[in-house]
Amino acid sequence: MACTVEVFTDGSADDKRRGGWAALLRYNNHEKLISGAEPNTTNNRMELTAAVMALRALKKPCEVHLYTDSQYLKKAFTDGWLEKWQKNGWKTASKQPVKNKDLWLQLLEEVKRHEVRWHWTRGHAGHRENELVDKEAQRQRRTLPLG
Repeated sequence: MACTVEVFTDGSADDKRRGGWAALLRYNNHEKLISGAEPNTTNNRMELTAAVMALRALKKPCEVHLYTDSQYLKKAFTDGWLEKWQKNGWKTASKQPVKNKDLWLQLLEEVKRHEVRWHWTRGHAGHRENELVDKEAQRQRRTLPLG
């Protein structure tokens, strides 16, 4: 791969189901922050959306080091959850439909273009980039009206 990019993602949702997502993309010494908000959503959907949008923002195939504080997102790739879900017709081990299938499918398409290495970082633990995307995701969430 011709380029190596670091990506830091986070999602946020409150009890009113207002959600926000953010991603910081770093290539060499250049950084770009992207973000957005959605009503009627969940934290997990926002975590997935941040990853989808970050990978989609890359103009060409890259080696991507993607950092997330979501075990749900990371383990789906690193612990074989996605393969199992697909093999089981998008059902969980308890035979329930996999939640957020639409976003998982989008993410699988984006991952095909890149060589993604998944990294977990503890949220709210002073990690500079994680704190930055967390604050931006929350800011985006608060742009939506209550109710």
